[in-house]
Amino acid sequence: MKNNFTLHPIVFLLAIFFEITAQGSLPLNKNYYGFESAESGWSSENAENWSFTNEKASPGTYSLKYSLSNTFKDSGLYSIETGHTISKVRSSVSSLGAYIVASSYEGIVLGVGYDGTILWENKLSGFMNHDLWCEDINDDGVDEIFAANANGTLYCLNSLGKILWEFKVNDAPMYGVCVVKKDDIPYVVCGGYDKNVYYLSADGTLKQTLEASTYSKNKTWGDVTAPSNTHVTNFLRKLKKADGTDMLAISGANNNIQISGYMYFFEVLGESPTSFAKINIAKPIGDMRIVDIDGAQKVIMGTSGHIGSTRFVQMNPFDVSEPQAIMDINTIKSKVGNFSYSVVQPEVIPDGSSYKYFLLHGPNIILVAPDMDLSKAEVITSNFAFNDMWKEPVNNKIILASAQSGGSAIHVINTNNPGWKDAFKNLSPPGKIKAILNNTTKLTANLANFTKPSWERNPHDIYLLYENFKNINTSVYNAPKFIPQNWFTTVQDGATWNRDAMENDRYRDKRDKRKKYILTEDQVVSNMQSNFDENGISYWGGHGNDPYYYSLETTKKVIDFAAGRKTALIYPELEDHTDDFQFVMDDLFYPLATYGDNKNLSLFIRSKNIFWQGNAYLPQWSRLLSGEFAHVFVPSMEETSDKTMDLSLSGRMGVWASGAVDSWGSRAVPDNMSYDRLRQYSYQQLDNAFLRQLVYAAASGAQYFDNFVKPVLFEQLLAKGALFVPKRSEIVSFSPVHLSMVNPDTHYLKEGTDTKWLTKFDQDYEDNNPFVFSRMNGSWPGAPTNSWDFSNYAACVKERRLNFLPSYENGMVLITPPQTGIYADTGAIRAPLKDNLHPLYNTIMKEHFTDGRYYYSSTGAQFSADQYHKTIKADIEDGATKIPLTVTGGVAWVVAQTSPTHLRLTIIDGGYINPSRKIAKVRFNTVRPSKMTDLLEGKIFSVSNSSEIEIDIPCGLFRFIDIELTAPLSN
Repeated sequence: MKNNFTLHPIVFLLAIFFEITAQGSLPLNKNYYGFESAESGWSSENAENWSFTNEKASPGTYSLKYSLSNTFKDSGLYSIETGHTISKVRSSVSSLGAYIVASSYEGIVLGVGYDGTILWENKLSGFMNHDLWCEDINDDGVDEIFAANANGTLYCLNSLGKILWEFKVNDAPMYGVCVVKKDDIPYVVCGGYDKNVYYLSADGTLKQTLEASTYSKNKTWGDVTAPSNTHVTNFLRKLKKADGTDMLAISGANNNIQISGYMYFFEVLGESPTSFAKINIAKPIGDMRIVDIDGAQKVIMGTSGHIGSTRFVQMNPFDVSEPQAIMDINTIKSKVGNFSYSVVQPEVIPDGSSYKYFLLHGPNIILVAPDMDLSKAEVITSNFAFNDMWKEPVNNKIILASAQSGGSAIHVINTNNPGWKDAFKNLSPPGKIKAILNNTTKLTANLANFTKPSWERNPHDIYLLYENFKNINTSVYNAPKFIPQNWFTTVQDGATWNRDAMENDRYRDKRDKRKKYILTEDQVVSNMQSNFDENGISYWGGHGNDPYYYSLETTKKVIDFAAGRKTALIYPELEDHTDDFQFVMDDLFYPLATYGDNKNLSLFIRSKNIFWQGNAYLPQWSRLLSGEFAHVFVPSMEETSDKTMDLSLSGRMGVWASGAVDSWGSRAVPDNMSYDRLRQYSYQQLDNAFLRQLVYAAASGAQYFDNFVKPVLFEQLLAKGALFVPKRSEIVSFSPVHLSMVNPDTHYLKEGTDTKWLTKFDQDYEDNNPFVFSRMNGSWPGAPTNSWDFSNYAACVKERRLNFLPSYENGMVLITPPQTGIYADTGAIRAPLKDNLHPLYNTIMKEHFTDGRYYYSSTGAQFSADQYHKTIKADIEDGATKIPLTVTGGVAWVVAQTSPTHLRLTIIDGGYINPSRKIAKVRFNTVRPSKMTDLLEGKIFSVSNSSEIEIDIPCGLFRFIDIELTAPLSN
């Protein structure tokens, strides 16, 4: 990345003066803000055109520009384009005036003038910042900037964006930061997922450690291994007492979805809280602020979660016995949206001589009078939801971070200007949002004129498990097939099929609280019959909370009624890896699969977490892996709260490629964005991210889609034959190297499924137990992956966050059932892996083995993950040279053969919620192109340099490229 910034020479000298004042000296022979002073050629003659350039864009580098114009624009709302997806915003003060500090999705910290000037940038670690705080800690009238980073570091920057110091104890993500004072001495307070809070002096020296276990009231329950009476730092905020001295307010959380946790109030440097209070709502706190109301400070909070649990809470920190004031946003869901996952971000703004509550909720701003009567609230709704909000303290302007749909602008609201409401309603963000909309319009027009190439076969069966609401024309290729799905609130009464006699007590007594168990068998069958259409029916057959919505015999009658039409039974959130689940397999799933094997039955297993590279390799699933029911079982995933999407893709595709199943599936749902349930910014108003996710899955061979978000473009691409869905034998972008799972390690299974409990960080265990797959539980939101982690070296995934579109630059490395050696399933019905793939793989496959913790040889020799990964990485890189081509450039990609001399290359912008224009580099290995054409746009790419070709990928989109070869692809 290269950043060029114009800098006025007088401002440059001022910047240097203030830097010398702050630091004491300036190394003029060093690279200062990206500018090598001894070689700059700077002079007064070229000063107006002089620029600082960050050539390397490596972590810790930054660029600088300062402007003397830091004034607000006189309008109700205006936008500042930054070029970055802005996740967090704060207000700050430099020696030259007020400005905005922002953090991007990638963790870049920016200084942004209110006039729209990008003052400086610092990439820091290259990982996300969970929190920002701006405050003067050396009494010079200039704010320092503090960034709590997902790599475990707290960074302190000066007002020019330069790192002054860093603080790090361990690898646990740093999550909260603020500044408090005692006896006029400032302390920087920070904390995160290691369950400690740290007081630091102004130079970053550790002064005191406060361990949550010494005072926490947070409890665990159920059969969990997470410790009780401890918590992670959710929020740290400064609280002012009546005499003007500071206190520290801590929001502690130990679970990211089921409870809200406690508030703790401390004297600065105090070892025990002066008071504490349970937050009286049922869902986690996603935002917390300290505000002045009628001369007294209050704690105001908003939840993170589904609309049904959306709340605002106000607490008196000086009298925790006072009832907490709660507003239930769900009571006005008809005004703010009936379905959403969002964070309520509360503020207080002046209203004449009084005030109003200002609540940002997705695309809504809710204005509420002091009496908190939501029925009288004013709701102003925009076309976009936003990632963050901050109130500028002097002028009371509201600063909004970028639109959640991949925006790149900051938006400033002047609530004193009555025009702000209309401006907010009509907001059309510049930058990436505009580019996505324009690119989509262009693609849609191109699609209308698309004709499938004559050399490509007709599409095979693709199933969308919902109705054809958009009236997509599927008549040309009879694709896709829409299978209607209904949400049934009533299910079968267990008494009608003698559930009380079930031999397993655990599953005999399980129930899903969302369902009423009241129907007879006849009522169930009649209900299902009325919802069939000519293609069939899809519905939930059960859930992880209770797989038995219906008895086996009742479901058989539904299958019989289908008479060959598709019956797709969906089973969400199956992740039980205890011995009890063997009963469910033997009592329900295997008998059901046996009965429906030749009756067009699909069991859509919509599991969670690491299921298809973990649980599926336990003994209870062995008959599935054998291929006995290849026509019936469909691996899919419910990836909300997960951090391992890159692995689930490899796992599902590996089971499919092995022949254990004939199809695999995917899903698009709003809370896919919820990698961190404490901060569910999941109210995307554009379906662009979901579209790209679905295109990638389909281009990778997925045939079943259970979508809540239903991008019409996806359906049209399938119906027109523009999106080529390959058979496994047509894909030629698999790496020849595959990783086979043996009996999964117990700790690996726990690590991969404990995504709700947050308090399981243990640095000693991390240091002494390197895992093949690691940092997957609730303690690692946005955290860096270890260098030896499969995600890091195979999938090119560098952090645990929203990796729906991984790069796999050396080809998709499949996670498969074992094929050779002592681990091979000699009783498998399925054919060997190489026989299911394209013929080019016949002689180039190489297999490695793992249980999730260690690597193994085919004879059982054990190897440590942090050492042996080098061998596998080298094999993967060597294997890349044996497949037709590879692609780099921050994109997801798939290659399939469509004729002896044609390849179909699908390349997708890999920025899931931070899209951008990409330059993909296609490197040809075993083939040579004679022509490359974008099948939708008609653009022809030069193949003069046939070893590597650059292809631009529009922001938020993809390209379908036909590659004509100089010779038939060799088998």
